[in-house]
Amino acid sequence: MFKKILIANRGEIALRVIRTCKEMGIKTVAVYSKADADSLPVRFADEAVCIGPAPSSESYLKMPNIIAAAEITNADAIHPGYGFLSENAKFSAICEENGIKFIGARPEQIEGMGDKASAKATMLKAGVPCVPGSDGLLKDGKHAVKTANEIGLPVMMKATAGGGGKGMRVVWKEEDVEPALEAIKREAKAAFGNDGVYMEKFIEEPRHIEIQIAGDQFGTFCHMSERDCSIQRRHQKLVEETPSPFMTKALRKKMGEAAIQAAAAVNYEGVGTVEFLVDKHRNFYFMEMNTRIQVEHTITEEVITFDLIKEQIKIAAGIPISGANYEPKMHAIQCRINAEDPFKDFRPSPGTITVYHAPGGHGVRIDTHVYAGYTIPPNYDSMISKLIVVAQTREEAIKKMHRALSEYIIDGVQTTIPFHVQLFEDEEFKKGNFTTKFLEGFKLKPI
Repeated sequence: MFKKILIANRGEIALRVIRTCKEMGIKTVAVYSKADADSLPVRFADEAVCIGPAPSSESYLKMPNIIAAAEITNADAIHPGYGFLSENAKFSAICEENGIKFIGARPEQIEGMGDKASAKATMLKAGVPCVPGSDGLLKDGKHAVKTANEIGLPVMMKATAGGGGKGMRVVWKEEDVEPALEAIKREAKAAFGNDGVYMEKFIEEPRHIEIQIAGDQFGTFCHMSERDCSIQRRHQKLVEETPSPFMTKALRKKMGEAAIQAAAAVNYEGVGTVEFLVDKHRNFYFMEMNTRIQVEHTITEEVITFDLIKEQIKIAAGIPISGANYEPKMHAIQCRINAEDPFKDFRPSPGTITVYHAPGGHGVRIDTHVYAGYTIPPNYDSMISKLIVVAQTREEAIKKMHRALSEYIIDGVQTTIPFHVQLFEDEEFKKGNFTTKFLEGFKLKPI
């Protein structure tokens, strides 16, 4: 087992990893930017090293600084959390070259699954259902129009290096195909340095359902059931739950088997997530594979009573997994609490938290790094906490979440708590009648 792990991240996920390491008897190193000098990960880690100024390009994305911090503290492993360098094949390779274990996927796995076009080709070869689409990248406008007609409109055009909702566009008419291609290529070149674009059939009334998987160094794989991530705004997840209210036992079995096929196709090592789109007829299609821990891993932990960070660390240390597939025993829901104003188009709201009161009670969990007096910097993602509840049934979980949200007080900045309160009062949401488009018709009431 590792003696010391450096956490190459910040915020709640850094604190989450530190907690598990302490429970495993492993020493920890926090790295931080100057903007995060007063953060809880810095306070609770055994050691802390400043790796640069506030911009992530000069700190959390600065590979030489992170490797240097690992070397001077004699860390024998690096946990990248999610975001930043967690799915960076070059960083995984650099860790390997320096004799430091990267707690995550190997470089070739990250590379193979990070590029959406090549990932889809791999999945098709492995027999995993995929959305009908272009055979590789679109060559030009004529090729795009021909492909759109073959697939059948509407189609979704996506940047191959895209993410976070960028470089994606739905096209409903043939005459809009070429202009959309040029627009996406410009956007993708500017945002990702890669203007490759591919095309897929646009799935109407889709749900976004993902399967948690794990694979060890001995070729054993298992899945840990599903998460429904359909409540999202501009492709950004806001609420996740497990089990999905749309799921059946037969569908879970099929999707679980497909996810394991996907993991086996790349000989996956670590914990990861295979994401699918599921249409209204319960046909499912591979969307992408995330070769890291997910923000929403918490709800899976709650329904199968399993520490996924601990499992990540054990797999990286060469410990075999059980190989058993898990069924959810209870119902869990997570709300992402962001420092954003939901009444002003979710505009970011950095600043100092003046009052902080967290909800409690049976079956309520909060993963956060903030406290009264903490200043939320404008440099990073706006998520400040994750509120998780677990109960025997979905109906009980919804009531528990509504109660917990009503107790959650954060003053000094605007947050998405009022949005979540109103969502959990919505009758259609309570019935489980939603798709990824649900929030497009959701109207907030002024308070």
